[in-house]
Amino acid sequence: MEKKQVLKRLYVGGLGHTVSKAELQERFGNFGRVLDAEIITRKDDQGNPMKTFAYINISISDADLKKCMSILNKTKWKGGTLQIELAKESFLHSWVVRN
Repeated sequence: MEKKQVLKRLYVGGLGHTVSKAELQERFGNFGRVLDAEIITRKDDQGNPMKTFAYINISISDADLKKCMSILNKTKWKGGTLQIELAKESFLHSWVVRN
Protein backbone atom coordinates (compact mmCIF):
# COMPACT_ATOMS: atom_id res chain seq x y z
CA MET A 1 0.00 0.00 0.00
CA GLU A 2 1.38 3.40 -0.99
CA LYS A 3 1.88 5.89 1.83
CA LYS A 4 0.06 9.17 1.24
CA GLN A 5 2.41 12.10 1.63
CA VAL A 6 1.14 15.42 2.91
CA LEU A 7 2.85 18.74 3.42
CA LYS A 8 3.85 19.33 7.04
CA ARG A 9 5.68 22.22 8.68
CA LEU A 10 8.00 21.14 11.46
CA TYR A 11 9.56 23.21 14.21
CA VAL A 12 13.05 21.98 15.04
CA GLY A 13 14.50 23.52 18.19
CA GLY A 14 17.73 22.96 20.06
CA LEU A 15 19.93 23.23 16.98
CA GLY A 16 23.64 23.83 17.23
CA HIS A 17 24.58 27.31 16.00
CA THR A 18 26.61 25.97 13.05
CA VAL A 19 23.94 23.77 11.42
CA SER A 20 23.38 24.52 7.74
CA LYS A 21 20.27 24.31 5.59
CA ALA A 22 21.88 21.51 3.54
CA GLU A 23 22.57 19.47 6.70
CA LEU A 24 18.94 19.85 7.82
CA GLN A 25 17.70 18.82 4.37
CA GLU A 26 19.95 15.76 4.43
CA ARG A 27 18.98 14.78 7.99
CA PHE A 28 15.22 15.09 7.43
CA GLY A 29 15.37 13.94 3.80
CA ASN A 30 15.68 10.37 5.08
CA PHE A 31 12.00 10.56 6.10
CA GLY A 32 10.36 12.67 3.38
CA ARG A 33 10.96 15.26 0.68
CA VAL A 34 12.23 18.49 2.22
CA LEU A 35 10.83 21.42 0.26
CA ASP A 36 12.33 24.23 2.33
CA ALA A 37 14.26 24.84 5.54
CA GLU A 38 14.51 28.18 7.31
CA ILE A 39 17.10 28.56 10.09
CA ILE A 40 16.61 31.31 12.67
CA THR A 41 19.24 32.33 15.22
CA ARG A 42 18.35 34.63 18.10
CA LYS A 43 21.28 36.64 19.42
CA ASP A 44 21.99 38.43 22.66
CA ASP A 45 22.81 42.15 22.97
CA GLN A 46 26.46 41.49 22.08
CA GLY A 47 25.53 39.57 18.92
CA ASN A 48 26.34 36.12 20.32
CA PRO A 49 24.02 33.30 19.25
CA MET A 50 21.68 32.23 22.07
CA LYS A 51 19.06 30.06 20.40
CA THR A 52 18.98 28.43 16.98
CA PHE A 53 15.90 26.76 15.55
CA ALA A 54 14.39 25.98 12.17
CA TYR A 55 11.15 25.53 10.33
CA ILE A 56 11.12 22.73 7.77
CA ASN A 57 8.46 22.22 5.10
CA ILE A 58 8.42 18.54 4.27
CA SER A 59 6.25 16.25 2.18
CA ILE A 60 5.90 13.20 4.41
CA SER A 61 3.50 10.38 5.26
CA ASP A 62 2.00 10.17 8.74
CA ALA A 63 3.89 6.93 9.37
CA ASP A 64 7.22 8.48 8.32
CA LEU A 65 6.50 11.59 10.41
CA LYS A 66 6.00 9.40 13.50
CA LYS A 67 9.19 7.52 12.66
CA CYS A 68 11.12 10.77 12.14
CA MET A 69 9.96 12.20 15.46
CA SER A 70 10.62 8.99 17.40
CA ILE A 71 14.12 8.60 15.93
CA LEU A 72 15.34 12.23 15.93
CA ASN A 73 13.48 13.96 18.76
CA LYS A 74 15.65 14.54 21.86
CA THR A 75 18.79 13.27 20.10
CA LYS A 76 22.09 15.12 20.28
CA TRP A 77 23.27 16.50 16.93
CA LYS A 78 25.92 19.10 16.03
CA GLY A 79 26.16 20.58 19.53
CA GLY A 80 22.45 20.68 20.35
CA THR A 81 19.60 18.44 21.47
CA LEU A 82 16.83 18.31 18.88
CA GLN A 83 13.28 19.20 19.82
CA ILE A 84 10.92 18.36 16.97
CA GLU A 85 7.20 19.10 16.80
CA LEU A 86 4.58 20.18 14.32
CA ALA A 87 4.87 23.94 13.90
CA LYS A 88 2.05 25.99 15.29
CA GLU A 89 0.23 28.18 12.81
CA SER A 90 1.50 31.72 13.22
CA PHE A 91 -0.89 34.50 14.13
CA LEU A 92 0.23 36.56 11.14
CA HIS A 93 -0.32 33.69 8.70
CA SER A 94 -3.79 32.91 10.03
CA TRP A 95 -4.75 36.59 9.92
CA VAL A 96 -3.62 36.96 6.29
CA VAL A 97 -5.51 33.82 5.24
CA ARG A 98 -8.77 35.00 6.79
CA ASN A 99 -8.59 38.61 5.51
